[in-house]
Amino acid sequence: MQKRWTVRSYQPKQEALLQASLRIHPLLCRLLVQRGMHTYDESRLFFRPTLADLHDPWIMKDMDKAVSRIEQAFFRHEKILVFGDYDVDGTTAVATVFDFLHSLYNNIEFYIPHRYREGYGISTQGIEYARDNDFSLVIALDCGIKAIDQITWAAEHGIDFIICDHHLPDAILPPAVAILNPKQYDCPYPYKELSGCGIGYKLITAFAQKAGLPESAAHRYLDLVATSIAADIVPMTGENRVLAFHGLKKVNESPLPGIQALIQLSGLKEQLTISNLVFVIAPRVNAAGRMDDARKAVNLFIENDMEKAMEIAKVLHADNFDRKEIDGNITKEAVELIQNDTSLHHKKSTVLYKPDWHKGVVGIVASRLIDKYYYRPTIILTLSNDKVAGSARSVIGFNVYEAIHQCKDLLENYGGHFYAAGMTLKPENVPAFQEKFEEVVATTIDPELLIPEITIDTEISLKDITPAFFNILRQFEPLGPDNQRPVFLVRNVVDSGYSRLIKDEHIKFSVKQGKNAIAVTGIGFYMSGKFPIVSSRQPFDMVFTIDENEWNGKMNLQMKVIDIRSH
Repeated sequence: MQKRWTVRSYQPKQEALLQASLRIHPLLCRLLVQRGMHTYDESRLFFRPTLADLHDPWIMKDMDKAVSRIEQAFFRHEKILVFGDYDVDGTTAVATVFDFLHSLYNNIEFYIPHRYREGYGISTQGIEYARDNDFSLVIALDCGIKAIDQITWAAEHGIDFIICDHHLPDAILPPAVAILNPKQYDCPYPYKELSGCGIGYKLITAFAQKAGLPESAAHRYLDLVATSIAADIVPMTGENRVLAFHGLKKVNESPLPGIQALIQLSGLKEQLTISNLVFVIAPRVNAAGRMDDARKAVNLFIENDMEKAMEIAKVLHADNFDRKEIDGNITKEAVELIQNDTSLHHKKSTVLYKPDWHKGVVGIVASRLIDKYYYRPTIILTLSNDKVAGSARSVIGFNVYEAIHQCKDLLENYGGHFYAAGMTLKPENVPAFQEKFEEVVATTIDPELLIPEITIDTEISLKDITPAFFNILRQFEPLGPDNQRPVFLVRNVVDSGYSRLIKDEHIKFSVKQGKNAIAVTGIGFYMSGKFPIVSSRQPFDMVFTIDENEWNGKMNLQMKVIDIRSH
């Protein structure tokens, strides 16, 4: 797949000022300036975040109302229901708030809607459960900000709601007794990008302060907060960086039994990073809701007995194994559908439908098709309860939600955001929807967006790749949106004579830059098709990240090569 390279802009004056105060490699200063660090103090907070850097939770609009309503429920012995979404952010949020409150008060339960029977958000079944079981207070986490009808109905039946949500509110808000959401236009809370679990964490922090509890009462859940931040792809800036930094510390030093069980089952033995949480821990948590019932994930997180936690984790581990097998098979079928239908080869979008595909993995399949096979806006559809349901994913720079909105006359329901969306429609409307979506994409997408982009932070020389340079570079962790792993470009390298193919799929690089230079090694996975560029012994350019590789008990720096290009 051809890729376009884009080098980020530089700010030489700002970089020089920062370099004068930090006295570290100029390229590291460039990376810091690109991430919004312009002063010594800002850089210190970036590299050494402390929990004292977190904002006062009481600044958040309605925090006083939320804490007072929970205190009132305690005093009146009301039944409290902690309600949350079935994904990682929702289940970690529910586990955090439920377990904290349950340690102080017994008359409390949690509720996770079933992905297929109830769908996303505040469900009618959930409110009916609250009504039928005499719950008078519901704390909604990672959902609720758009549930005006449901929460109005609940209020009419004597059920109060506290909403803890991080999704963008509409102009009209639900009639809740308190809404904790920094994205409200009149909320003075300084940081707007918390995860749903992050907002739940701010609630228990405020409650702990009011109750005179030690800070450790809330800090106990930092590994869950870090997991939510990693999985929900929120910006790795500000408070999220502080929470993820200390959450990772807890993951590696004293994780909750449920997290510890997932780590053991995954076979991870090294120091865990955000990447491990995203690709190893989060899929096992998400698999509970994708394959069956996400209550299992909450039960895992609140279990204090290691043996019991391991039993639950084994179920999630098995769910994830099944999920991988199913989404692998569906991806293979989807690729075959495209390969066998020449009319699909030159389209600007992919919309595929098979009624027997598993609804829980269609979003994963859409992402996989874009990442590995056909880089274009993609929708995967399947049959669910006599309706066709689907998941859409987009390429960088294209608003797939807006494209779907333009097809609304063919849809029963739809929702989402810029890069991901979901929809339902009648089976007989599938062909027309495929045609209309392709028409919308083809007439609105910039053709350049159909070529994957590699964003490069800076050019570098091979001689700059030293242990001292990497020692500071590794401190850019935790990595994530707005603080991605730095990507480097080196120009005019040549094969040292020792580059070779591995298993006919990967390239083991050994390259030099300039005469008499020391060779630097790297690995390029699934890049065998570009080996002729290397073996030609002519100069070429490389894009890569820098990593460590252990060989025979010794750690060495190596390039993790993303792409190469001949002159």
